[in-house]
Amino acid sequence: MSAEASVGSCSAGSVQSSVAQPACIDTDGHRNQGLQGSKYVKLNVGGCLHYTTIQTLSKEDSLLRSICSGATEVTVDSEGWVLLDRCGRHFGLILNFLRDGSVPLPEDHRELDEVLKEAQYYQVQGLVQHCLSAMQKQKDMFESVCHIPMITSAKEEQRMIATCRKPVVKLQNNRGNNKYSYTSNSDDNLLKNIELFDKLVLRFNGRVLFVKDVLGDEICCWSFYGEGRKIAEVCCTSIVYATEKKQTKVEFPEARIFEETLNILIYENSRRSGGLHLLDSRGTGSSLGAGHPDEEGAVGGDRRVRRIHVRRHIMHDERGHGQQTVYKD
Repeated sequence: MSAEASVGSCSAGSVQSSVAQPACIDTDGHRNQGLQGSKYVKLNVGGCLHYTTIQTLSKEDSLLRSICSGATEVTVDSEGWVLLDRCGRHFGLILNFLRDGSVPLPEDHRELDEVLKEAQYYQVQGLVQHCLSAMQKQKDMFESVCHIPMITSAKEEQRMIATCRKPVVKLQNNRGNNKYSYTSNSDDNLLKNIELFDKLVLRFNGRVLFVKDVLGDEICCWSFYGEGRKIAEVCCTSIVYATEKKQTKVEFPEARIFEETLNILIYENSRRSGGLHLLDSRGTGSSLGAGHPDEEGAVGGDRRVRRIHVRRHIMHDERGHGQQTVYKD
């Protein structure tokens, strides 16, 4: 039999043992002197059985070495198994690290955190540092990649916005949600809105959470959120009343979209600083970027939401030049 073989069974019926007795004091009242008199040791970690050597457990200045030397009290059952009241799922990984000095770590962040907790409990500092380094690499890799969540339901959207500590920019685009045909430039403008969204994601990555919604009712609409509430909205679509039929027109208000993105940056650290409302100093009736003729103010409670319609209902004059437009509310 190998001196360092590990038994992988974790079932409840794998070990038939009598009532466990403390190893520090036996039934006759004599103190246990540790495991130094033995070469091998049998470990029962939460029902998972491991068979290894004293030399392996003593390689690092850890809790396991302390158990072997008798400095830490443990419980040994009648069959000689040292009982450790911990989950044995990752204990084999800890033994392999003590044997080889390195070990492959799980890529899943949750499992990696579990390994770190076990390494900290057993005070295996080499494995602790190994786990922390792997976590830092995962963090650096995650921050260097732009992640754009896709909205799948209204409830998910509300929860995401309410719990996010960053400002949120949402682009809602659903080209199929249209009753009429599009004007000649609408497809190009819709693509320009999507390209601008991608550029803003790259520019403000890590500072603003950008999300996409392809299931909503709007064909192309930007929404801006801070402190869990909507701050502004830029609607890029309008209905054109042509001479023969109605058409849907998509605009590309690049300057206004960029302006509103900059406006919500004032909410970047507001939740961390205890909810500092910088806009409130301007009064309840004013807001950044106010004064545009195509803005609407929708008051929700004591908060004001800027709704910017680039164009609303447009009727083309049927006179000869066909250039004059009349805006209808």
